[in-house]
This record gives sequence, C-alpha cells and structure tokens, in this order.
Amino acid sequence: CIDCGMCIRVCRNHAKKAVTDNLKKIQNYNYRVAIPAPSLYSQFKKVNDLNIILTAIKRLGFDEVFEVAKAAEMVTDEIIKYYNENLEKIKRPMISSACPVIIRLITMRFPSLIENITPILPPMEIAAIVAKNYLVSLGLKRHDIGVFFISPCAAKKTNTLNPLGIEKSEVDGVISISDVYMKMRNIISNLPPEEVEIMLESTPKGVDWALTGGERKGVKIDNAIAVDGLEDVIKVFEEIENGQLTDVDYVEALTCIGGCVGGPLTLTNSFVARTTLEKIHNYSKNL
Repeated sequence: CIDCGMCIRVCRNHAKKAVTDNLKKIQNYNYRVAIPAPSLYSQFKKVNDLNIILTAIKRLGFDEVFEVAKAAEMVTDEIIKYYNENLEKIKRPMISSACPVIIRLITMRFPSLIENITPILPPMEIAAIVAKNYLVSLGLKRHDIGVFFISPCAAKKTNTLNPLGIEKSEVDGVISISDVYMKMRNIISNLPPEEVEIMLESTPKGVDWALTGGERKGVKIDNAIAVDGLEDVIKVFEEIENGQLTDVDYVEALTCIGGCVGGPLTLTNSFVARTTLEKIHNYSKNL
C-alpha cells in the first residue's frame, strides 16, 4: 500500500474509507491554523472570490488561515533557485517531491530514482513551518498552536504520521475536504458580502499546483514534463530507469488524474474543478 486511494474510488460497496482527523480535534489547541490545499478552491463552482472561501474556512473555528497555495509559490522559487545553482551536480531528471504517494512509490519500487527527488519540502510542510514561525514571532507559544491541513487525499495524513525525509511533521492534523465541504457551503450561502475578510495572498502560480501541469508551468525548467495517474507515472519511471528519457530535466508526477483536484477526498468532478479554477483565474485578473 502506498496510500494512492484507488481502493476508496473503486470499492462498489463503499467499504473503504480514509482515516483523517475530525474537525473537533482543533479544539485541542489554543490557537488554530488552517492550511487549505489549493484544490479546495475548486470545489465551490459558483464562488470566484477566494476571500469568500478563506472566510468560510476561518468560520469553521480557526483563528488563522495560511494558504498552501502561497507556500507552493515559495517552493516554486526554491526549486528554480536549486536547479540553477546545481546544474552540474543534479541527477536528471529531477522529480517533484510534492506528492507523498509518488515518494512512497519511488522508495518501494524505484529506489534507484531516490537521488532524483527534489530535496525541497512539499508546500504542505512549508505552509505549516511558516505559519508556526510567524505566530511564535508574535509571542504565541509553539505548543499552543495547532496547524491543520485541509486535504484532498488520505496520503497527506499518513505522511504527517510517518513523514519521509524529515524527522517530524509540523502539521498537527489532516481534515478531509469531503468532511468540511457541506459546513463550508452552508457558511458561504449565508455569508453577507460585508463580512468577507480580505485574506488572499496567493496568486494563480500557487493555485495552479492543484492541477496537473501547474507546478511544471511555475518552475519554468526547460524540457519539463507533467504526468498523472499511477499507470502512466510508472511507465515514465520505468523509462527513466532504462535510460530512455535522457532529454527530460524535470518531472512533475502526480498520483491522481487531473492533479490534486482529482483526489479521493474531493467531491467535485475533476474536469469541472479545473473549469472552476480557470474561472477563478479570470476573476482575479479583472480585480
């Protein structure tokens, strides 16, 4: 098992369920921070202003919201910097470290490609670290802060319990998008326009990480490819092992077809979700 979530999708009796945290767990902390995956934005088809969604997240019981999309922008910049500073040293092609399922797949089936993995923490971890460090700088005690990732997949929960490449995750809990969707939709439906908080800090560069090709487009590395779906990812990795992809410099590999918008803990069809994000982009351009 690599936590791909395929069993959840295909079980006709719905006997397979992901183990994530209940929203009530946030009450264990004095100061609660939500770090929503950018794929969450794609679940609300009639909402173009992301500030509405961020306000709804806060009203679930959180004191602070820090966007993983913003952290994705930071990671994008670090990947570009690392790549340019290590052109002669890196083992090509570099493979994105964003998807925990892909990392587990490599460690179990393609150990020869471990050195190809980008040595940069994924956006979820960066978001948690930045959020905690910022709040500690304001005077809060670290043990009082609880950071919760709102996730499209169960693999993120497993990764917080048994992280790969780091000793301990800074994420204190993982809540599935499907568990909070209805609560958020009710909040959004009854939210007066004057009560919408302006919290948005991310740009389309970070939000696009929810889609296949979003990371590839952001890092702007020549000869980069984006592949999704385990079958196709495995084919690409086999070609890399066999020395057949010598002209590729960077691989964005994602487990879910369509990217994180196609995660097993989302509710909206991934094709509809992509269209929703495109509408959000157009709305943002006109602000």
